[in-house]
Amino acid sequence: MHPPIEPYDHGHLDTGDGHLVYWEVCGNPEGKPALVVHGGPGSGCTPRQRRAFDPGRYRIILFDQRNCGRSLPHASDPATDLTTNTTHHLVADMERLREHLGVDRWLLHGGSWGSTLILAYAEAHPERVSEIVLAGVTMTRRSEIDWLYRGVSRFLPEQWQRFRSGVPEDERDGDLLAAYARLMSDLDPDVRARAAHAWTAWEDAVIAHEVNGAPNAYSDRPSPALQAFVRICAHYFSNAAWLEEGVLLRDAHRLAGIPGVLVHGRLDLGAPLETAWQLARAWPDARLVVVDDSGHTGSDATRREIRAALDRFGAAPPG
Repeated sequence: MHPPIEPYDHGHLDTGDGHLVYWEVCGNPEGKPALVVHGGPGSGCTPRQRRAFDPGRYRIILFDQRNCGRSLPHASDPATDLTTNTTHHLVADMERLREHLGVDRWLLHGGSWGSTLILAYAEAHPERVSEIVLAGVTMTRRSEIDWLYRGVSRFLPEQWQRFRSGVPEDERDGDLLAAYARLMSDLDPDVRARAAHAWTAWEDAVIAHEVNGAPNAYSDRPSPALQAFVRICAHYFSNAAWLEEGVLLRDAHRLAGIPGVLVHGRLDLGAPLETAWQLARAWPDARLVVVDDSGHTGSDATRREIRAALDRFGAAPPG
């Protein structure tokens, strides 16, 4: 990765509906604009994400999506209303941020949930996107959500049974994600803490069983950030991200003319390669790079491929 770098500008974007979205800019003020779209949903942006870019070539923009990271109000507070936190609100925030920062067109980079949000934005505003680099590709279809929170259980039955047991007994044969969403909005802090622990224990188990997986990939964060992450994830996934099933794949033709690189681990257990393969077939200007030693959280080879793509696009003129 490129050396660590600090922002030269930052602030909060007032969305006009009660949200303050944190943003920061680093790198070359005259460089090629690039937006980092973090995963989760609800993970927040991190200093490490700045380092994927050559700071001499890029004007690197990061933001915390609604209700997480340094954005306000924070989802760890059960009094925070998530009604106005949907995929469509986030797409509008990205466009508002572009206008606020005076960007004409920008490169978009992100992975996992971030790839879903990038696709939603790019299909809505293709004229504002110069290139796209995705990793761990998802489109957050109901079939993908069901795979991650139910289908993978055939490989990890004991761990999934504990995940299922994290909700009240009378809800265990119903919509587990909706049940977790209710628990994460409970006024009792102990209820929220137990639900957050059970959710991230399942997420950790899936990642830990991948090649190069870490045992605490999701749970290793402070309590407020952890609770915001789980609450927002449950909120989004229990509502299928408010996306018509398959709409991002169906409308991939809107990406025509936008160069893209899709970097995906062959051994990704939570987000199987099929999704990236389907997207690459529907988006002729995208190149699929399959990394044989990688799962969802990547590997050194994954990071080399991402850097190579960003370095190549960074050599193109800004715009």
